Formats: sequence, C-alpha cells, structure tokens
Amino acid sequence: MSDMTLYQLSDDYLAAFDQLKQLDMPPEVVNDTLESMRGDVQVKATNVAMFVRNLESMADAIEDAEKQMSIRRRAIEHRAKAIRDYLLYNMQRTGINEINCPYFAIKRKLNPPKVVLHGAVPDEFLRHPEPPPPEADKKAIAEYIKAGNAPDWAELIQSERVEIK
Repeated sequence: MSDMTLYQLSDDYLAAFDQLKQLDMPPEVVNDTLESMRGDVQVKATNVAMFVRNLESMADAIEDAEKQMSIRRRAIEHRAKAIRDYLLYNMQRTGINEINCPYFAIKRKLNPPKVVLHGAVPDEFLRHPEPPPPEADKKAIAEYIKAGNAPDWAELIQSERVEIK
C-alpha cells in the first residue's frame, strides 16, 4: 500500500465499488469491503495533507526570512548612503574633486538639475493623465446574482478546496 499513490488508491476504490455494485452483493459485504479500502485511502490522504502542511510551513518561513532580509537590505542601503554623503561632504570641505587608487576612482560629479516646486503650478505645466479604464465591480455583480437575477453576461460559480486544520 505504501508505494501506491493517492490517485491509484482512489482508482482502486472506485473500481471495487463499481465491481461490487455489478455483482449484486449484499450491502453489508459492499460496505465492509469498501471500508477496508477506505482506510488505505484515508491514511494516504493524511500523509498527503501532512506534506501540504509542511510545504505551507516552509513557505511561511521563507516569507518571514524575506521580510527580515528586506529590513536588513534597507538598513544597509541607508548606511551606504549615509557614508557616501559623509564622503562627499568631506571632499567638498577640503576642495578635493578626485581621488584615484588602484581599486577605483572617486570623483565629485554634478547631478542633473531638478525642479523644486514652491507653490501652485500654472495649469499649462500640469499633466492630465488618462483615468484608468472602468473595471467590473464583482461584489456588486455577485449580490445582483444572489438576489435572483440570471444575467447572460455573468455567472456565480463556487469551487471547492481542501482545508487542513
């Protein structure tokens, strides 16, 4: 049993059910036979569910690690910017424009000019972006259908999932 997949066990269960139904066996015999097979399916399904929980735990741990790494990355980036600003400030103070060493060159460079706004901008300098296209309000459509309406342009479907608690 242990080397069979859940899919194979389910196939065997369904095949046995069909076979027993065709043989006109008494309901007790059918139930006993299927009950013994159902146990194998349940054990395999339990193992599959444990594997799912393990994968979900691993995904959660990775997500937590990503968050921690992101926090650490931002701190390192902030520290690098602060030290870069410190270097620029001291090069400005001493009037040094360039430093060459065997590993790299350090140069003071002018940034491109940037516009700093100090008040209301005249309309001729404002951009008017296109509004986003309209989008379907799925909650309103669901309520509309639940209220007994049956539009041909939408339907309410309900799928199924496995919950492992």
